[in-house]
Amino acid sequence: MSRVAVVTGGNKGIGLAIVKGLCKQFNGTVYLTARDASRGQEAVKELNEQGCQPRFHQLDVSSLDSIHRFKQHLEQEHQGLDVLVNNAGVMYGRSNPTPLVEQVDVTMGINFFGTANLTKVLKPLLRPHARIVNVSSGLCDLSHATPERRQTFRSEQLTEEELVQIMEQFVSDVKSGVHEEKGWEMELLAYRVSKMGVTALSMVLQRQFDATPGADVVVNAVCPGWVKTDMGGASAGRSVEKGAETPIYLALLPPNVSSPRGKYLRDKEILSF
Repeated sequence: MSRVAVVTGGNKGIGLAIVKGLCKQFNGTVYLTARDASRGQEAVKELNEQGCQPRFHQLDVSSLDSIHRFKQHLEQEHQGLDVLVNNAGVMYGRSNPTPLVEQVDVTMGINFFGTANLTKVLKPLLRPHARIVNVSSGLCDLSHATPERRQTFRSEQLTEEELVQIMEQFVSDVKSGVHEEKGWEMELLAYRVSKMGVTALSMVLQRQFDATPGADVVVNAVCPGWVKTDMGGASAGRSVEKGAETPIYLALLPPNVSSPRGKYLRDKEILSF
């Protein structure tokens, strides 16, 4: 049975570079998914011209309907999944005039809730030795959080339900205008909190999988570094290829690897969260 890898937000930037790298190194079918079908198909065409043969499927991680359609497709076509790279993400720049409430809704909906929902829905399809890579950011650094919140996010007892509640409460606090007094006061607020959630989610999910003996499903979060993309901007110091290196390394971790499992990495090195 052919192995299957999926990359979300694969039509440009780091996502596209991850798809390209997996096409060269992963022994199986690689899916490039994107919210915009025409952009996704254009990206596949671009990779075809470079000798790579990914498959395309439309996927909007902020839509449960879209997620379930994609699950149905994977189930019917492949009966399973071996690699999931949750790369789809959005960030509003520092000077973006969009109201904070809207920024938080959109950013959390894609970066955190989209990643959490997609992973939850596709979980039953994961085969033994499956690998999940959650693309996070250096901005998820908890040094900006209150001591209590740091403790909560790092707690080995934190459950997925509790984490989702914290993220929902954050959105609610912003809408009520009480986020600052609740200790959510930081630059690029929506993006930072979404990536704090994604990194914590990786650790929570790993504990869940470790409770299933023999499954050997490994989840890690990764900071790709400051990369020249639409999101990172032209002055970033890294190429997309460099940004894709560690996500690809994590996607291809060998069976029964002892480490990294449920970790946060940059340049293949484990960092503290």
